[in-house]
Amino acid sequence: MSGEKFTSKTGAIAAAAGSAVGLGNVWRFPYVAGEDGGAIFLFFYVLFTVAISIPMLICEFSIGRMSGKPVTGAFQALRPGGRWQAIGVIGMLTAFIILSYYNIVSGWTVYYSVASVGGWLSGLSGDEVAQVFSGVSSDPVRSLIWMCVVIGAVAFVVAKGVASGIEKYSKILMPLLFLLIIVMLVRSLFLDGAAEGLKFYLKPDVSKVTAKAIFDALGQSFFSLSIGMGIMTTYGAYIPKSQGLGGMAARVAMLDFLVAFLSGAVIFPCVFAFGIAPDEGPGLVFVTLPNIFNQMAFGQVFQAFFFFLLMVAAITSSISLLEVVVAFLKESFAIGRKKSTVVASVAVLLFGVACALSPAVFNVFDKVTANVMMPLGALAVVLFVGWGLPPKRLRDELEADGRPFRVFRSMLFMVRYVIPLAIAVIFVNGLYAWLCA
Repeated sequence: MSGEKFTSKTGAIAAAAGSAVGLGNVWRFPYVAGEDGGAIFLFFYVLFTVAISIPMLICEFSIGRMSGKPVTGAFQALRPGGRWQAIGVIGMLTAFIILSYYNIVSGWTVYYSVASVGGWLSGLSGDEVAQVFSGVSSDPVRSLIWMCVVIGAVAFVVAKGVASGIEKYSKILMPLLFLLIIVMLVRSLFLDGAAEGLKFYLKPDVSKVTAKAIFDALGQSFFSLSIGMGIMTTYGAYIPKSQGLGGMAARVAMLDFLVAFLSGAVIFPCVFAFGIAPDEGPGLVFVTLPNIFNQMAFGQVFQAFFFFLLMVAAITSSISLLEVVVAFLKESFAIGRKKSTVVASVAVLLFGVACALSPAVFNVFDKVTANVMMPLGALAVVLFVGWGLPPKRLRDELEADGRPFRVFRSMLFMVRYVIPLAIAVIFVNGLYAWLCA
């Protein structure tokens, strides 16, 4: 690596949290929680985050910092001559493929932000709002235009480097995201009927405990923290030795959970106040909520706040995904950051065109990365850390900041035995659901 580092703990946490916090928190989390009974889903989500996702996050940070390499070179650096380096290639390719279709959805959030500010959604009927979403999501030309806006913004940040780009803008965008959520939360809680929404969201109902709810909570916890994409391994190379990886992973997971939790606390009071079913599915954000905002006092203002929030969450994740590809190009071909950013952005754009022109390609990319590449990449990471590295070397890395890592034995047990089993369950369940769909 070129020696680039995060300059502060706050910046490192903001960057990693920016990667973890994405559309999955603001878009997917609320509707999945709605489908799976609210509070019961929350309980299992928190349980799996603490027991599985945080140790995995620590593993990825450790690999990156020990090697000082991006994900494609990290495993080879730690175990020269072996076949472990294939893990890094899988991680980089996963990030690249995800970015090619994720930018399309991110583009929709930019469009909705502009439309909200311009008042284009105000006064529309429910059917008209649905037609707006159908139009922007099915028109490849419009999707490409807004996708290009996202790619340009993300490339601008990444080209500036780790400290002057990713860290600097993450320290701006993440506080802004939380500010927008708090504003939306206050408005939502003062709606008539909001209490019923909070009751559904926060009061456990044991009758809602199903295999689906448990699998969904496990999957949401796993995917939400950007595990298995090479991001956290690459970011780990930028974390100074003076910063504790355990505490950092816990803080990133906490911020990620807070955004998801508060997003649900914003959305459920709204849907109950206006008599909408809490399990509306993916259309909840782009169709149902605009209808609600149109019926709300000062709805256009809060609609603009919400979709700007969604756009920020999408862009922070795109930044981290592009950084994985840029770091690979820099390391593998010895070219500068700006040139690497241009090459990576053009390649992502070309694959994005394929996704925009063909819904089938979009869906295949989505399913392959979510159901195959991410779980297998994550499984390889924990097997490498649990069985491919000497435990003392891992412990020394975790205690490089001079503080004892008191739960090391427990974490190592989880990494060696429990987490691989959990990932296998995610893999089999996701593959089965995909093949049977």
